[in-house]
Amino acid sequence: MMRSPFTIALAGLALSACSQTDPQQTTSAALTEGVLVPAYSSWVETNRQLASSGVAFCADQQDLATARQAFLGAQSAWAGLQPMLVGPMGEGNLSWQVQFWPDKKNLVARQVTALLNKTPQVTPAILDKSSVVVQGLTAYEYVLYDTSIDLNDPAQKARYCPLLTAIGDHQQALSTHVLEQWQAEDGISAQLKTFPNERYAEPTEAIAELLRTQVTAIDGLKKKLGTPMGRQSKGTPQPYQAEAWRSNASMSNVSATLAGAEKIWHGANNDGIQALLGDDNKALKDKIDAAYAETRAQLATLQRPLSEMLKDEQGRKSLNDFYETLNILHRLHEGELARTLGIQLGFNANDGD
Repeated sequence: MMRSPFTIALAGLALSACSQTDPQQTTSAALTEGVLVPAYSSWVETNRQLASSGVAFCADQQDLATARQAFLGAQSAWAGLQPMLVGPMGEGNLSWQVQFWPDKKNLVARQVTALLNKTPQVTPAILDKSSVVVQGLTAYEYVLYDTSIDLNDPAQKARYCPLLTAIGDHQQALSTHVLEQWQAEDGISAQLKTFPNERYAEPTEAIAELLRTQVTAIDGLKKKLGTPMGRQSKGTPQPYQAEAWRSNASMSNVSATLAGAEKIWHGANNDGIQALLGDDNKALKDKIDAAYAETRAQLATLQRPLSEMLKDEQGRKSLNDFYETLNILHRLHEGELARTLGIQLGFNANDGD
């Protein structure tokens, strides 16, 4: 059956429209495939290793140093995921099940002790119904690193091992479920690539959420440094308010989060948010590139644990210098970049801190 010229013309127009992909849709899809899904997949793998490590350590098939390395790997993957908490991990307070911070009243230590006194043989099922304070990496860190716990003592190891293996199981199950939600037929990955959908009416909304999450993560880094530095306590350092203070991993966590934010900016192949800035915005692109470079350079000079740097004047000065680079990076994203992209960021989860 022959088609009329009018029908052929309409088909041609439709094909042309489909081929003219929105730049924001292209960027959202590129970040999903090149950055977001790989980061979530890596997070799942580190949690698989954490769960396996806990079982091996508790069966005396792995030493404490190796168990700690597995923990640090899972913690670093989680820190790197902070600028990418769109979709499931940005909803329903799921992130509290991964990490409880800030722990202002040493709740982790107190609730772990209370749980084990009440239920010595913690199982994954029991942990699933327990407080988020004892379900995540902060509780795992407490068991592996706190000076009050001697895991070389068989009796203490037997006391804490059921909790370690239950946390490993919980983290593996949680991260696997989240990745499944990403990769489902109509999951977040598909929603970030094809519009409209039930989450985003248009690509602009997806880009806005990606930028909002990135801005919140960078602002969160300021809080994670500013709190132990004493910026909210009249300059008096609060070292026990630092993230991961027991494992001395505070600064490596900062590094992982900063790297995650830069991946959203650059993309896997220079196809991240920066790709949305045309030649007429080259000055802003260069300014943000320079801000990332300066922040990384400052961070590279901070070789001592955060707790040590807080003890002396030079360390505190170096931390303040680094904090200021984070502040510049944050303001560039929250202000100039958002305005240039025509994005209203709205409420920031860290506002008021």
